[in-house]
Amino acid sequence: MYRFLIVLFFFSVIHAGAQNARPKLGLTLSGGGAKGLAHIGILKAIDSAGLNIDYVTGTSMGSIIGALYACGYSGDSIEKIARKIDWDILLSNSSSLQSLMVEEKDEYNKYAVELPWVNSAFRLPIGVLESEELWLKFSEFFFNVRHIKDFSKLPKGFSCIAADVATGESVVYNKGEIVYAIRSSMAIPTVFTAVNYEKRKLVDGGVVRNFPVSDAKKMGADLVIGSNVTAGLLPTEKIRNAFQVLLQIAFFREDADSKNERKLCDIYVPHLLDDYTMGSFGSAPEIIQEGIDRGREMYPRFKQLADSLNALYGIQHQDKPVLSKDSVWISDYKITGLDKMKENFFLHVLQFEPNHYFSAAQLSEHVRKAFGTRYYNKIVYSLQPKKDTAYTIVFDVEENPLTFAKLGILYNSFAGVGLIGNLTARNFLTPYSRSSLTLHVGENMRLKAEHTQFFRSIRNFSATLKMQAEQFNINTYTNYKKDGVYTQAYFMGDLSMQVSMARKFAGGIGTRFETFHFRPDIPSQLELRGTVDFLTSYAFVKYNSLNSNIYPKKGVKIDAEAGYVYSQNPKLRFYSQGRLIGNQDSLGFSFLNYTRTRLNVEHYVPVYPKLVFLTQFQSGINFNYQQSILNDFYVGGLTNVFRNQVTFAGVDEGTVTTSSIATLQLGLRFQMYPSLFVTGRANALYHNFLSSTNRFRFATATFLSGYSLTLGYNFVLGPLEVSAMYCDQTGKLLPYVNLGIPF
Repeated sequence: MYRFLIVLFFFSVIHAGAQNARPKLGLTLSGGGAKGLAHIGILKAIDSAGLNIDYVTGTSMGSIIGALYACGYSGDSIEKIARKIDWDILLSNSSSLQSLMVEEKDEYNKYAVELPWVNSAFRLPIGVLESEELWLKFSEFFFNVRHIKDFSKLPKGFSCIAADVATGESVVYNKGEIVYAIRSSMAIPTVFTAVNYEKRKLVDGGVVRNFPVSDAKKMGADLVIGSNVTAGLLPTEKIRNAFQVLLQIAFFREDADSKNERKLCDIYVPHLLDDYTMGSFGSAPEIIQEGIDRGREMYPRFKQLADSLNALYGIQHQDKPVLSKDSVWISDYKITGLDKMKENFFLHVLQFEPNHYFSAAQLSEHVRKAFGTRYYNKIVYSLQPKKDTAYTIVFDVEENPLTFAKLGILYNSFAGVGLIGNLTARNFLTPYSRSSLTLHVGENMRLKAEHTQFFRSIRNFSATLKMQAEQFNINTYTNYKKDGVYTQAYFMGDLSMQVSMARKFAGGIGTRFETFHFRPDIPSQLELRGTVDFLTSYAFVKYNSLNSNIYPKKGVKIDAEAGYVYSQNPKLRFYSQGRLIGNQDSLGFSFLNYTRTRLNVEHYVPVYPKLVFLTQFQSGINFNYQQSILNDFYVGGLTNVFRNQVTFAGVDEGTVTTSSIATLQLGLRFQMYPSLFVTGRANALYHNFLSSTNRFRFATATFLSGYSLTLGYNFVLGPLEVSAMYCDQTGKLLPYVNLGIPF
């Protein structure tokens, strides 16, 4: 403190009476991954004290927060941004599910392993993150300074540090594209992809200079406040594995450099964050609060500095943010990086036309439209000002490999254990198409093939051909008691046409052919043997605004279908107690045409940061239907595994078969830890509420109610869920286990 007062006195003496002689203040923010969020509390304290920072330097997370601050964001506004960000999406290769087209959503992030076909061979995953959403978020944050390419012209002069992989040299960015600069500065090796920018391959500046105080001095800072969230090298007792040894070695140079940089600080602010790591983004609120508490401790020193400067040099007003229009006129475009895909297709899926005004949000939406096709691994844009007020937009594109092999594992109390393999190829059979083949090998064999053709001439229009074959052993029940087992073999061929009105919404029509073969394995009271096939022509609507396929936190998913079943061809024999029923008319079965509807609605609402309220409504009705179990709805189970299933907490799959059903489920899911969840559900249903002989006449319905409690852990193989279910009507407590994503 005495050193600081002496320095301040020195400046006051030298510049006494001189105009504009106020000392320049610098602020340096260290890297540190998630721990860098603690810097926000220091910014809030600086703002509250009335200090006006002239220069900002930072590395990695410090460069992100520092750049926001330099561009005019206050500490309070940066805190609001940090608390609202979905870190799971931002720091992953996953895009938000909301960014994908409807036809891509169901398969996205479904498999534990995805191997791209590159140079005539499948390659192992490189294990690093590109994060399209991170690029887009940066572009939105810094849209207000899009026209400033010299960072010294920002409200606060700014520079950040990256490292050149080829030479090992530090690279100081104080001009150019600020989005590329900070993305380079935070590209942690083996975590994030290196950034190709200005003929360099760049990674996190933390490996060479994690605490760039000297750069603030070079920019002209007379006094520097340094906020450092790193604690240096690990002590001996905390080095317990090979990874920590390698990490320790990698930071030898940085640790020595940081010790020298600390000596240059006039006010040095260390943070005690030993309970957190660079990857502790799940604890972002706690880290931010730690920084706020540290800022409160530092506030008296900041206030004393501000008061002293104001007394010596007069009051200096805080800088205002750079003001610019919320939208810009884009007159032309440039595209770089395309190889296999044509420029006209990229523009088609981008749905972008120049000579219009665009806001940052609108540009992000256009980029997500193209990214949502999954043809592209990265789409980054920059805006280049022209002589007038217009801009040229430059799209920097990196294409995805066209073919992927995918692997996953599934265990389910009903379906048993199995290995799922998938091969997906784009433009394999025809241009602008996606073809896939999925095989489930296990206790129940399943095969699915699908080809989707996109049409360039008609925007958002596609046609899909599907085929599926499978075989299941299904239990039969009487009065909720298991009384038999039969094998059901199933084949389906389906042709549909779809229009995607938006990434969330699609509708279309189709016709499917289905055939079943039934064979009893353990006799029950009523058995059937043989085959039945039929056609169904249908219309469908899909809506999906979920933010994730796995443990979504918000959004709505709707699947609705209405169809007409016809051309039935039954070749069946019926048995009672093992004896053939000669007069099958006595059973009252009819194979006349009938109408069929199906609806599933899921809704997720975040109640608190770690608590989600979930609602699910399911219904299915076969109107004027008299065929027993042939095309009934199967009630039970917590995971949707096979066709016509209506999930219900409390009973096993197929405990109830019905031609009309409506069920409502309510639940709460609490996130105990980043990957550990506990979910409680309660549901009720009515079934057989429509008369089988009159589509408009209600019958006496049967009521069921049940509950479940689930402990779920989300890891690399998918969610592992262990549940206990109870049904009021059966009085039974049942276990239920599921691992992975259903076929």
